[in-house]
Amino acid sequence: MRQTAREFGVVGLTALSLTLSHTAQAQDLVRVAVPQRGTWETSVPDLGDKSGIFAKHGVKLETLYTSGGGETMQALISGGIDVAIATGAAAMFAAYAKGAPVRPVATSVTGAREIFWYVKADSPIKSLKDAAGKTMAFSATGSSSNLATLRIIKQSGVDIKAVATGTPTATFTQAMTGQIDIGWSAAPFALGALQQHRIRTVANIGDIVEYRDMSARFHIANLNFITGKPDVLKRFLEAYSETLDWMYSGDDAIRLFSGLYNIPQPEIRQTRDEFYSRASLDIKRVSGLEQAMADAVAYKFIAKVLTPAELEDLFKYRFK
Repeated sequence: MRQTAREFGVVGLTALSLTLSHTAQAQDLVRVAVPQRGTWETSVPDLGDKSGIFAKHGVKLETLYTSGGGETMQALISGGIDVAIATGAAAMFAAYAKGAPVRPVATSVTGAREIFWYVKADSPIKSLKDAAGKTMAFSATGSSSNLATLRIIKQSGVDIKAVATGTPTATFTQAMTGQIDIGWSAAPFALGALQQHRIRTVANIGDIVEYRDMSARFHIANLNFITGKPDVLKRFLEAYSETLDWMYSGDDAIRLFSGLYNIPQPEIRQTRDEFYSRASLDIKRVSGLEQAMADAVAYKFIAKVLTPAELEDLFKYRFK
């Protein structure tokens, strides 16, 4: 059956409309590793996904939750994931020094005060000076809490053993049952226990003066993803930054966070307002690399500081 030119035009336009509609709805998959699920900093993929911001940018997320450090980096290096958010600087430097096919593409946090160490309320430890011979927790080897724990132990001048204990939730159980003497946490985890006087803080990452303006964690991507899908990566980071703006624009993100992680809204609001400024989560901000590298060398994550040329190569794919 022959179509008239007018009929053909209508059919053609309809087909084109359907094609464009399908294209607009199509989303590119990004596989993301998220360490320490449920902190304000690491909630961005979950909140951005649930609020529809990533979908608006044509990005669909597939999320893997980890304990951070080497577990995250191993998944990234193997190509099992595309992007690892909130990865410690020490792990990043170590991977680069070993020639791993990964590169930082953005900054996760600079100078936030969210990490703290605590003891049970009835512990005889009042400060780190009282903790000689005791154990002190961090999440995983190569994580920012690992580097910070080693640094704050050195700063205390006391012989304390650093021990990897995993997530804040797992650590809390170990601390409350006496398996570890000094637990670690990242707000909002354990804020309720602090308010109920079940635990006491003995140190905060802000006690390390040199870390107050240091970029401690980065978003790292697999090189195959960086070079093979640059447009997808760009849209992922744009959606990530837009999600952060939304998280500070009102209380909608706080309500969504509370529902996702079952944490009371007042604790989440305290976390956002007291522990993380919007500027501290600026994905384009990089600061204090010299200090981060010096500590990575001091604690044997890398053999020597990177040269200016190596640093330029390391950060050449950074989002600007």
